[in-house]
Amino acid sequence: MEERGRQALRGARLRLVRELRVAPLWDLLLARGLFTRDMIDHIQQAGTRRDQARQLVTDLETRGRQALPVFISCLRETDQHVLAALLSEGCQALQFAPVDVRPVEIIRPGGQGDVYVKPFSPMPSTTKREQEATRPGLVEFPQDKSRRSSDLVYSLKSEPCGHCLIINNVDFSLGSELSTRTGSDVDCEKIQRRFRLLHFEVAVERNLTAEEMVKALNKLARKDHSALDCCVVVILSHGYQASHIQFPGGIHGTDGKSISVETIVNYFNGSRCPSLGGKPKLFFIQACGGEQKDRGFEVNLDSPEDHPTRRDPESDATPFQAAPEGSDEPDAVASLPTPSDILVSYSTFPGFVSWRDTKSGSWYIETLDSVLEQWAHTEDLLTLLLRVSNGVSSKGKYKQIPGCFNFLRKRLYFNTK
Repeated sequence: MEERGRQALRGARLRLVRELRVAPLWDLLLARGLFTRDMIDHIQQAGTRRDQARQLVTDLETRGRQALPVFISCLRETDQHVLAALLSEGCQALQFAPVDVRPVEIIRPGGQGDVYVKPFSPMPSTTKREQEATRPGLVEFPQDKSRRSSDLVYSLKSEPCGHCLIINNVDFSLGSELSTRTGSDVDCEKIQRRFRLLHFEVAVERNLTAEEMVKALNKLARKDHSALDCCVVVILSHGYQASHIQFPGGIHGTDGKSISVETIVNYFNGSRCPSLGGKPKLFFIQACGGEQKDRGFEVNLDSPEDHPTRRDPESDATPFQAAPEGSDEPDAVASLPTPSDILVSYSTFPGFVSWRDTKSGSWYIETLDSVLEQWAHTEDLLTLLLRVSNGVSSKGKYKQIPGCFNFLRKRLYFNTK
């Protein structure tokens, strides 16, 4: 689908997700060859009607130049004329080649068996009033012609874009005195699906000890990334406040032993992972930065509204730990490679608690997933992370503010095509 077609579809996205009736569309989409049976099954597995509508709109962008006009014809044949008009207005300037789309009627003998199609009278075209009624719902995205071509934008054109490793520590040994991280599996499922949609090859490791975490990270760093454009590491675990030189904080393995964030990051530096040289390396850390609980401060009525949570959330905190004796010696700093092309996104400010809901997952991952879904097609990574910080900061009785250590040299736009 051409960029202008994608813009028309994205402009109507919110309304499509809210109003689209997906059930009558499946057989038409199959009969028109817009999707295969496997593709439709995948969309139907997304969950609720809204989830299926959201996935359908996302996948539609990958179905070729004529996907949008064919989809509009399917909307009309299923009596979804207002949505058809909403998209038709966006199509008028796209200069599509003529499409011979003949309306079809789906017949299932006795409700079972094969699907047969037969022509029937076309539905009436949308009226001018219907078109005008849909205009307030249109959202126009600004066109940034330099977005992809600028020398200050990372190229993410490989397929896949890169590897994404997710370490999901849920169950901790009794000797560790660390609680079970109920809700973390929800986080893992969300972020796994999200980065697959962003064209990453995703691998998940569950319940790793500190030593196993080191092995998994080293295995990823030793891979040949020459043909790839990016690398992502997501860590979901208990964390703590730790002494540091470059990047604050540390992560616990399921055995209670720990590894510092800066150690994790440095596995992927220029000397240890040369095939990622000059390419963005992104780290997303869902873990506490300490034990402090932020009660926030009073703000005026123009500030974001506080959204109370239905349940008392849990934290991923353990007490402050000084670095082991003999580690991170000052005289070793000069030999460390410059941490270029690295971004570390933390779920919370160093020293503070990171909150996690036992049913819906952590505030940070839930918001990150939502922001990527809504805005990754138009905004760069740093702008997306600003949205995450703003969203998380408005939650709960206690407060939390995500942040990042940014050593990227260019803007980064995820591949959402």
